[in-house]
Amino acid sequence: MKPVLRWIPTLWRRGQRPADSPEERARQLIRAIDAGGLPLNAGIVNDIARSLGLEVSARARLENTIARIRAALERL
Repeated sequence: MKPVLRWIPTLWRRGQRPADSPEERARQLIRAIDAGGLPLNAGIVNDIARSLGLEVSARARLENTIARIRAALERL
């Protein structure tokens, strides 16, 4: 392999870490909200809710979805 091209595989490995479980992603979201954060991307919140097994409409209010995620975490 040419010396210039040796760094390309490191781009794929850089920054990769094991994927968090759906429960851990939900806990991180709730911790961030409780610390005063405001979720800016409703799609991410909906994705977390769906990964927990919740059915979420694309038009659902963000506050309702977060409350459902909290309830789902309490059940786990």
